[in-house]
This record gives sequence, structure tokens and C-alpha cells, in this order.
Amino acid sequence: MPAEREIKQRRVAAVRERAGADAVVLSSHEALSWYLGGVRTHVSLAGPPVLAVRAAHDGDTLFVSDNEADRLIAEEFAAGDGDRVVRVPWHRSVSTMAGEAPGAVGEAALGDALRAARAELLPVEVDRYRALGREVAEVLTEVAREVRPSTSERNAAAIAAQGLVERGIDPLVVLVAGVDRLPHRHPLPTTGPLGDRAMLVVCGRRQGLIANATRWVGRAGVDDERILAVEAAFLAATRPGARLDRVFAAGCDGYGAAGFASDEWERHHQGGPTGYAGRDPRATAETRDVVSARHAFAWNPSAPGAKVEDTVIVSETGVEVVTSDADWPVTTVAGLARPLARPYD
Repeated sequence: MPAEREIKQRRVAAVRERAGADAVVLSSHEALSWYLGGVRTHVSLAGPPVLAVRAAHDGDTLFVSDNEADRLIAEEFAAGDGDRVVRVPWHRSVSTMAGEAPGAVGEAALGDALRAARAELLPVEVDRYRALGREVAEVLTEVAREVRPSTSERNAAAIAAQGLVERGIDPLVVLVAGVDRLPHRHPLPTTGPLGDRAMLVVCGRRQGLIANATRWVGRAGVDDERILAVEAAFLAATRPGARLDRVFAAGCDGYGAAGFASDEWERHHQGGPTGYAGRDPRATAETRDVVSARHAFAWNPSAPGAKVEDTVIVSETGVEVVTSDADWPVTTVAGLARPLARPYD
């Protein structure tokens, strides 16, 4: 089988040819990490990439901030990439310099095509995802074992972040809601206690891939079963070849079928494809992307005090949950093991 980089070069070459361009400039974290096999493209988690790639018919040129180049060549890049590095002064834009060539086209003009190019994961990427997802799920189990009703949201978040970092996983998102804050869908942690029911949410990135998962600790919620039924509607419609707007509509219809208000989906985003971005893209009624084989998804249907989220890989043979841990209590919904609230130890 051709090497990972070779396959991805072919995919980008096809995008380049369809666009009639001489070169494609990759400048986002998701495109760069995907194309370069999972390299770390950041310094600050909130900052832009410190490199850009000009992918042309005669090969790749890597434009790298000069103050980061030695480290990236020594620790991140594949063999041979260091020979194709152009060092960019720290005060200049790597993506601007990469685009300073006749016929070079940037990501802004090719976003949909590049997203489609990275949608179908390679077997090696699926293996990485399985390892990442398992460890993210294990971190959430560790948090649940350590916390108590009196534990503060921030302390719970600190346990989660430590567990992720110890495993080489970037903690992109860590959310915690104690019982008094359960109506909030994106609860940044506070000093408040968890109480008798709490929600834990993490999005962790390693080798470019992002695993997203939500877990509940303490008592069960009144809508836990119904929200799993909504998720089942999303997953049932998520099949290779399906168009994303139609998948989205089928999942949203699941709210009314499960006894929620039919417009509950309007109160929070529902997730969508994932992989090298937290949502790639966030699904809406206007999203025309097509579900690919070996395509990663993270749907997150929610209602006040109820939410479910896991990272799955969809293929012709079905749905595989990658963020799973055998030590977490589950129930079976539509043939899949789905998480229950885990009582405090």
C-alpha cells in the first residue's frame, strides 16, 4: 500500500487539478496536521500554525517560522521534509509567503474540496484514532473515580487536563457542569461544587486527530434515555454516501420522536463530522458534504440537563465508537453500547 503521505499528496493533487491551480497552500491546523501525518503545528493552542505548505506538481515546500524551524525539523517533520523548508522571519506570515507564487491558491478558495479530501480516514489514521479515543475515555473514567459531590468544577477539570497532558493529548476543550449549572450547554468550569449530578466534557487532540466525549457522574437524569434515542436517530442516518443536510434533518426529527419539543435542536449545535477539526464542519441544514467511508463523527444532541457525545467512525459495516472504556457503565441502544451516568464511588 502506498505510504500515507503519498496518498494524501494524490488527494491534494486532484483538488489542485480540479481548481486549475499550479499549487495549493495549506495553512490551517486541520489541513496541515492531516497532510503531514499528525505533526504538531502549534505553539499556543489558541494561536495560528507556525508553518504552511505549498503543495505543487513538483513537490511540497514547507514555509516555517525561523524561530520554530530547528525544533520542527528535529522532532516533528518526516525524513526529507527538512530539505524542503523555507525559513520565514518570525515577523512575517508563513501562509502569505507560501502563497507568493504564480498560480497558488489558498485554503479559503478550496475549503470544501480539502475537507472532502481528508474525510476518508486511512487505516493508519483509524488505528491512531482508536488509541486516542480509548485514552480520552480512560481519562474521563479516572476523573469520575476521583471526584466527589464536594469536588469543585475546576478541580474536576484539572484532573481531566492532567490526565490528557500526561498521555500527550492536547486539552482543547475541558468543560464541567455541577448540578446547579446543568442547563448550560458549554459550561466553562467554576469554583462551584459538582453536587449529586455533573457533566464532564473533553475534546483532546493528538497527532492532529481530535476525540470528543461527554460523560455524566452521580445520579441518572430524567432525560438520559430519551437523549440516547435522539443520538440513535443521528447515527442511523449517518451512512457512507448520505448527504449531511439530510442526516442532520433525520437526527433533528429524532427530538420530537423521543418526546422532546420538536425545535429543541435549535437551542444548541448538534455536532457533525470530526477528525482533524473539532467539527469538520459543524452540521446544519445547509451542509452539503457527503458522508465518506471511514469518516469520523461526533454528534452531540442535548436538552437542558441532558447530553450525549462520543467520537465514532462510520463505515460500510456500521458505526464504531472509539471513545469507549470497558470500565464505564453502558446500556445498549440500537445495537451500540452507550454511556450511562456513573454513580460516585
